[in-house]
Amino acid sequence: MSRARQPPLVTGISPNEGISWTKVTIRGENLGTGPTDLIGLTICGHNCLLTAEWMSASKIVCRVGQAKNDKGDIIVTTKSGGKGTSTVSFKLLKPEKIGILDQSPVWVDEMNYYDMRTDRNKGIPPLSLRPANPLGIEIDKGRFPQKDLEALFPGMSADFTSENFSAAWYLIENHSTTSFDQLKTAVVNLKKQANKKNEGSLAYVKGGLSTFFEAQDALSAIHQKLEADGTEKVEGSMTQKLENVLNRASNTADTLFQEVLGRKDKADSTRNALNVLQRFKFLFNLPLNIERNIQKGDYDVVINDYEKAKSLFGKTEVQVFKKYYAEVETRIEALRELLLDKLLETPSTLHDQKRYIRYLSDLHAPGDPAWQCIGAQHQWILQLMHNCKESYVKEQKGKDVFFPMLDLDSDMRPSPIGHLGQTASLKRGSSFQSGRDDAWRYKAPQQVVFVEKLTKLVLSQLPNFWKLWISYVNGSLFSETAEKSGQMERSKKNARQRQNDFKKMIQEVMHSLVKLIRGALLPFSLREGETRQYGGWEMKSELSGQWLTHVIQTVRLSSESLTALEIPNDMLQIIQDLILDLRVRCIIVTLQHTAEDIKRLAEKEDWVVDNEGLTSLPSQFEQCIIHSLQSLKTVLDSKPGEASVFQQQKTQEDVCQLSIGIMQVFIDCLEQLSTKPDGDIDTAHLSVDVSSPDLFGSIHEDSILSSEQRLLIALSNCRYLERHTFLNIAEHFEKHGFQGVEKITQVSMESLKELDQRLFEMYIEFKADPIVGSLEPGIYAGYFDWKDCLVPAGVRNYLKEALVNIIAVHAEVFTISKDLVPRVMARVVEAVSEELSRLMQCVSSFSKNGALQARLEICALRDTVAIYLTPESNSSFKQALEALPHLSSGTDKKLLEELLNKFKSSMHLQLTCFQASSSAMMKT
Repeated sequence: MSRARQPPLVTGISPNEGISWTKVTIRGENLGTGPTDLIGLTICGHNCLLTAEWMSASKIVCRVGQAKNDKGDIIVTTKSGGKGTSTVSFKLLKPEKIGILDQSPVWVDEMNYYDMRTDRNKGIPPLSLRPANPLGIEIDKGRFPQKDLEALFPGMSADFTSENFSAAWYLIENHSTTSFDQLKTAVVNLKKQANKKNEGSLAYVKGGLSTFFEAQDALSAIHQKLEADGTEKVEGSMTQKLENVLNRASNTADTLFQEVLGRKDKADSTRNALNVLQRFKFLFNLPLNIERNIQKGDYDVVINDYEKAKSLFGKTEVQVFKKYYAEVETRIEALRELLLDKLLETPSTLHDQKRYIRYLSDLHAPGDPAWQCIGAQHQWILQLMHNCKESYVKEQKGKDVFFPMLDLDSDMRPSPIGHLGQTASLKRGSSFQSGRDDAWRYKAPQQVVFVEKLTKLVLSQLPNFWKLWISYVNGSLFSETAEKSGQMERSKKNARQRQNDFKKMIQEVMHSLVKLIRGALLPFSLREGETRQYGGWEMKSELSGQWLTHVIQTVRLSSESLTALEIPNDMLQIIQDLILDLRVRCIIVTLQHTAEDIKRLAEKEDWVVDNEGLTSLPSQFEQCIIHSLQSLKTVLDSKPGEASVFQQQKTQEDVCQLSIGIMQVFIDCLEQLSTKPDGDIDTAHLSVDVSSPDLFGSIHEDSILSSEQRLLIALSNCRYLERHTFLNIAEHFEKHGFQGVEKITQVSMESLKELDQRLFEMYIEFKADPIVGSLEPGIYAGYFDWKDCLVPAGVRNYLKEALVNIIAVHAEVFTISKDLVPRVMARVVEAVSEELSRLMQCVSSFSKNGALQARLEICALRDTVAIYLTPESNSSFKQALEALPHLSSGTDKKLLEELLNKFKSSMHLQLTCFQASSSAMMKT
């Protein structure tokens, strides 16, 4: 359960005083989490929520209303924090009365002034209603508080137009610092103004004196005639004359005052026109103000003025008002078109889009601007993606594949490409370092740079696109005031109807993203009709596993960013399918490249043998496999929401076959190295164990290895591979989740054993055949005959030569690998014993001396190589002895024993190698 937020606290307001409708900025703490969280705002007791504009949790802008109190607190109320408090207050000033010709930044209520100026009962000339400076001296406003003056003169006013005018208040307010001499001058000015009025009246009378006297004379003459004649005739005649005089007086008066009356009527007409212009100047100036505000970008002012004009003059019947209002509507229609163009203009920020949508909504624009904006953004994103592909394809065709450098530092996401710069090509033993310049590892293939750029582009555009849709769905594009509730409901209704259309838009963007990446990296996965639209890349060579790993990491990060937007998983499933295909392809390519690297290991074999008879080749092979698997670790590991890379049976089979192929490639590499002709091998150095003396000088530093020596080294490597390397590799395969590891190990072991047996037989053939072949010629050298021979004097030379040859084989094997000595020697002894048995069995008969000689040589050989005897060799020696006649006399047996001891004594030095190997033989 989330903890409630702190109540709002107002700590500042600027300005802190002003008249009604003053725009103020409120600052404080916990002023709401958003526009929808703000539910109340009062200043001096007046509700100002309608004019409030929430800027942030610490700032609100609004206008002060017509409050009753002249000073009060600022209270903010939010949904999350409740009703707040204030540490500051606002002082509401009374507005100054503004004349009809004075400029004002706010709308002025003109009715009171108009009524006062048209009140003819008061006898006040309209143009003298508010004299600007009746005293005729400089006005110096005092600093006396208005509140104090009101308390000092209750019920009075400093306004000349007020019935309760107070001269003392006026002097305090306007001339508190004026000197006495200046006040005397003011008195003189007042008297002059009064005299001017009197003189004006007197001059008016003087101008009509002649007419007055003429009328007076006419009346006197009429009176005298009436008295003299007293007759009706005279009375009638005088009446006619009187009428003529009066008419003439009237005509004269009209002539005298026509100009004055004309000027008066003109002044009244002008005054009335000025009154109309002043009262309705808002409408008359509105078209020009709209143009100016549009140029300045003050669209809020234009909309407010338009709403006001529409409420005042929208249904007017006055023609002049209709004409100007029609002009306003024309300007507003142009503004709607301008705002719609700006809304559909790309690129644009989410803030600007929301702003223009609100403007168009307030201007009652036809159609659905929000949906139009969503559609335009959708097309813009698709166009950007295809333009990105086209630009990189053209750049690739004009330049090398490994061209531009990826900017590793500017990436806002953690990029795995930095790992590529630190991972060298696989180190294979001590001599696996490559002399090639490592700068290539920092250069990215064009397809990799394209995928990096494409995903960045989508991640920069799609979040705003998605947020715009969310705002469209929940109606937050419009204010949450009562006037906009209808717009919000219409927006939500439209969003529900167009939900499937927007889903198709998102799916189209996802499909384009995936297919563009497939076109660059997996073109074979596209359909025939899609290759031209999404492909077009020059595939000189397939990307390495390292770059595919980098691409997978990039796509994974993009998927995580899109998931964070709360986009439904079904829309992002296509990206998961792409990641799975990329992972499978990365494994296949990596294993293929590993097989190629292992094939080249034959070129790196230096034939340097360690104390165990091994070269660096098995270690290089194992390290190559381990580095390959380590490079695939992030690919093999499944992220949340990802399927196992081995979930498909075909993938398991392919990976298993490739793994077996890798092992077989190395086995073939061993066979190739061991069976090369001598002239093709120019080894470096062959080290020997310092504890074993080089008895026969068969192997020296800087010597060229013989075929037999290479076979021994290969056999030693095979033995180590079978007992260690292949088992270690199997453990690594299992550790990384490979399937069918038992099959890989079994097939590889069988193939390795077959190679080992072939090489062993080849070596035995090289070494045993010459020894075996020398036995028969040696036995019968000098026309020796078993039937006719002298008493044995010792072991003959042919057997000693055979033993020396066996010792040479022992020395050669021992120099390479001590562990191979028992196996090789046992097989050589088997061959020699078998041949010796055959030769004995082929003799038709033996003389007594011949039998003794044969038994001596057979026993000498058997006892000498006793440590390497096997059941087969024992059987051969037994058969050879059984072919001889038995010794019947004790003298012959004694002689045999003496001759054997003599042989062992004389050959003690040569036979030491067999004795020295006994401990090793027993351990083996």
